[in-house]
Amino acid sequence: MEYVTAVPHPRSEAAAPAGSGRRSLAIALLFGALGSAVTLLSTRQRWSDGTATVAGGAFPLTARGSDVTGVPAALAIASLAALVAVFAVRRAGRFAVSALLALSGAGIVAASLFGATDGSALDEQAARVSGDTSATVASFTHTAWPYAAVAGGALILLAGLLALRYGRLWPTMSGRYERDGTPRPRRVAKPVDPDRPEDMWKALDRGEDPTGADPA
Repeated sequence: MEYVTAVPHPRSEAAAPAGSGRRSLAIALLFGALGSAVTLLSTRQRWSDGTATVAGGAFPLTARGSDVTGVPAALAIASLAALVAVFAVRRAGRFAVSALLALSGAGIVAASLFGATDGSALDEQAARVSGDTSATVASFTHTAWPYAAVAGGALILLAGLLALRYGRLWPTMSGRYERDGTPRPRRVAKPVDPDRPEDMWKALDRGEDPTGADPA
């Protein structure tokens, strides 16, 4: 009995990395853009509530995500910039930008988790409302929006990890505008028409003899 070993076609082997690169690129773009949008939206929402005692009564206080911390919004904008820049660089530059994207996502997750339990923004409001710099909120509750920012940061982190793993397979910007060191051909000046005064003046500006006479 003879055994036949199946040999994969070279085209199928080449198509596999290309297909993985396209899929990972699409997923990374989706995760990065969606994560940045969710993070930016979350920082504009109400993150925490509290009450302050003013003149014997309870005064309600609220704090948005941007009041609690500005880190998630700043890192979300940096993530969008890194997501675009990853196509403009190659090799080591692409690895560095991909690492920046992943670190931005991790930073958003950490800052949002910390901000969910941070009542300093409400304490500042309580001190301002009551006129007492030592005043603090009497009660503190947080909403689900900080955890939405955590989810956005996690998506950005996944996009960065995909860029680190598959970024070498992704396309780059066209290099037709990049100089490769090859000398470019010089333009040959058109022959001067003696019947066109403007051609003669242009030739004189270039330091040429419009009559075509040999200086020797």
